[in-house]
Amino acid sequence: MWLSACLKYGCHHSDNPFADASKGDDLLPAGTEDYIHIRIQQRNGRKTLTTVQGIADDYDKKKLVKAFKKKFACNGTVIEHPEYGEVIQLQGDQRKNICQFLVEIGLAKDDQLKVHGF
Repeated sequence: MWLSACLKYGCHHSDNPFADASKGDDLLPAGTEDYIHIRIQQRNGRKTLTTVQGIADDYDKKKLVKAFKKKFACNGTVIEHPEYGEVIQLQGDQRKNICQFLVEIGLAKDDQLKVHGF
């Protein structure tokens, strides 16, 4: 019934669900189409690690880590994850600080940040 209605009324439906996915991507600034995931991992005892994944490759992650370390008074590094690529790793629970900082400098909007954990 659906097929006959489409043929009768001229419904332009493609079988490929990703056919329109690439339209207009060149107009978006770097990193806006993806989410930035901020996760917390339990280490031993009360120690935690905060990881930031999904920052666009246009940005120098080592400079971001340097700014995070100064602003949040914590240690951090950039690690190479086999599945996610370059991931920023910080000591302690820095989830709220990172969210505020990324929105403040304009690297991400509030709706692009996904905070995971606890």
